[in-house]
Amino acid sequence: MKELMNAEQLSRTMKRMTHEMIERNQDLNDIVLVGILRKGYPIAMILKENFKRFADLDVPVYSLDIQAYRDDLENKITPELQHLDVHGKTVILVDDVLYTGRSVRAAMDALSDHGRPDHIQLAILIDRGHRELPIRADYIGKNVPTSKNEKVIVDIEHMSVFVEEQQ
Repeated sequence: MKELMNAEQLSRTMKRMTHEMIERNQDLNDIVLVGILRKGYPIAMILKENFKRFADLDVPVYSLDIQAYRDDLENKITPELQHLDVHGKTVILVDDVLYTGRSVRAAMDALSDHGRPDHIQLAILIDRGHRELPIRADYIGKNVPTSKNEKVIVDIEHMSVFVEEQQ
């Protein structure tokens, strides 16, 4: 395994991403963070804390289960829909790694079941390329060119990012 980012680099990257979000959005009171389960939600929680620190703003954070909306899984589980207050809001979808774009497409489909946001933006910690769908992130922590036989692992618990070769 090769380390891409240590704790200090990861923290600095998420702070920069938060500043970009603050600069780009006119009305910060309309922002809602939606973390894609499993890895996007803890990143969204860190961004929430950064919003509190940098803009003195308590941004709502929701988790979003996209399993039932995936087109590449056979065993689809119908999710329990929690209420997401997204109507008329600027939703910033948050995930750890952007690869093919299928998770993001599923997240947008899931989000539409909760209302109609004014805008949807995408915040990704690592963009590794290899898109199968025309999806692009608005906020990118780091671009990391990878081969298809590599896997990017974001370990929020230990605040590090690794690339490992798949067999």
